[in-house]
Amino acid sequence: MSYARRTGKFLAVATGAAILLTACGSGEKTPAAEGTAPASNAPAADTQTITHAHEQEIGSYNNNTSEEYSSKDAIVLNRVLPDVWYFGADGSVQRNTDMATYEKVSDSPLTVKYTFNPNASWSDGQPIGCADVLLTYATGSGKFPDFSFIDTEQWPRVEMPDCKVGDKEVTLKYKKSFVDWEAMTMVTQPAHIVAEQGGLTVEQLVDAIKSGDKAKLKKAAQFYNKGWLFNGKLPDKKLMPSSGQFLIDSYSPGQSITLARNENYWGEKAKAAKVVIRFIPQDEQVQALQNGETNIIEPQSNPDVLAQLNGLSGVTVKTGDQFLFDHLDFNFNKGPFKDDINLRKAFALCVPRQQIVDNLIKPQNPQAAPMDVRNIAPFQPGYAEAVSFSGGDKWNTVDIEGAKKLLGGKKVKVRIGYNQPNPRRTQVVELIKASCDQAGFDIEDTGSEKFFDESGDLATGNFDVALFGWSGSALNSGWTSTYSTVKKCTPEGKGNNKGCYSNKEVDKLTDEMLGETDPAKTQEIIKQIEKILWDDLATIPLYSQPALAAWSENLANVQPNPSQASITWNMHQWAMQ
Repeated sequence: MSYARRTGKFLAVATGAAILLTACGSGEKTPAAEGTAPASNAPAADTQTITHAHEQEIGSYNNNTSEEYSSKDAIVLNRVLPDVWYFGADGSVQRNTDMATYEKVSDSPLTVKYTFNPNASWSDGQPIGCADVLLTYATGSGKFPDFSFIDTEQWPRVEMPDCKVGDKEVTLKYKKSFVDWEAMTMVTQPAHIVAEQGGLTVEQLVDAIKSGDKAKLKKAAQFYNKGWLFNGKLPDKKLMPSSGQFLIDSYSPGQSITLARNENYWGEKAKAAKVVIRFIPQDEQVQALQNGETNIIEPQSNPDVLAQLNGLSGVTVKTGDQFLFDHLDFNFNKGPFKDDINLRKAFALCVPRQQIVDNLIKPQNPQAAPMDVRNIAPFQPGYAEAVSFSGGDKWNTVDIEGAKKLLGGKKVKVRIGYNQPNPRRTQVVELIKASCDQAGFDIEDTGSEKFFDESGDLATGNFDVALFGWSGSALNSGWTSTYSTVKKCTPEGKGNNKGCYSNKEVDKLTDEMLGETDPAKTQEIIKQIEKILWDDLATIPLYSQPALAAWSENLANVQPNPSQASITWNMHQWAMQ
């Protein structure tokens, strides 16, 4: 699982964030006669079903809450609940003109005007516009704490939109400038459904938001937080209208979820009639592709998986860079590392980061090295300067004697949690145990199949160290909540900050960075943040995960994406040929 904060041979220039992505290695297999469609008995597009495999099961139709913001939901909902923008094939921000157009009309104060497509509507016929934006404001502004929302970095910077129900024009006036204003989250969930389930009309919902009536919105917030959870069964489909090319059609718990073409979509309709997302463990996905049980897989890469894929025929395999890195997060709320910087240092000294990269990452990317900062990818400009400034590379060398000295002869048990099955992360824990046990730690592998569940170990803080990945993008606002002080260290209150780390100087610098529009100044602030994170040993970054995707070569229009959008970002264009 990859949280957000969440390219084969991809050569991409991202606009907005001005980031250059280059392929880190080939692993690409192409059809023998490239450019010529292979012979096929593919059914007509209006009856085609395409199958994609993902390791985890969808948890909710609403992936904007603190508990459910994850790739397991996002890969399903990419084209069920699109916004006014999306991450294109190169990871850059692209405007979704099917939904709306927008323009900056003022720099001081920053003011942006959005004009929604007159035809933009939910699949049940309700128009998309002002009410939906005001719901996003209510959930994201922090002014209505009963709503669980993953990101409160954007909307607290904006004045409440001055629009009324039915309006297709919405203007945002910023109280404080925002570095990623072109990627502002505008439409998340259907306001008319939240209103109905909260015992309100849409007009009453909007009035309650405008008047700040928290009590009147309490029932609506309860539904927003919990009403769309699957919990082993599909919620009423009437409660899950689509704003995109697909809608949720059916669900088989433990097996799959099926998306069907939204025939009421006003823009470019989906080519395939259905897309089935099958829940297949990482270690079974290659076999499923070979057997024809799935058409597309996007597994975490390891040497064995890549070798298996390169041995298949009739399959396209692509590798490259992506905005995804694995890391170790300390628990700052409870456990041995909570208030003990020396213990965190001892652990950092024995984690064999270089060996982990050599064994598990270099077979795919010979140039790979330990990732020495968290918030700039190794393939982005400014990475080397940030490493040099922050001093993260000093933790690359294992020092067992130094760790022993810091431990002072103590034997410290450390539970490392992660999501299973995941062969590579299991190997990471094995390597850490082999090294750190020598220093005096007693490493326990507490990986669990329910690690990422709403009540799983990561959400409840039942770990000493958590091993997982952050999937992101070139947006600077995408990672800031990961290190910002939380209001409550609870599943619904800590958002992306799973270890509940806190440093007031980081909070101050983060806010400063979010309002900075000069890229050079932004880089300087990020470097300062990275130095503090290393000084505190807030987390230990391990490596940038190389991207890996494979699909049946008679499947057209598949385009891997380096951002958290994943390969399903353009599933509406997939077609068998």
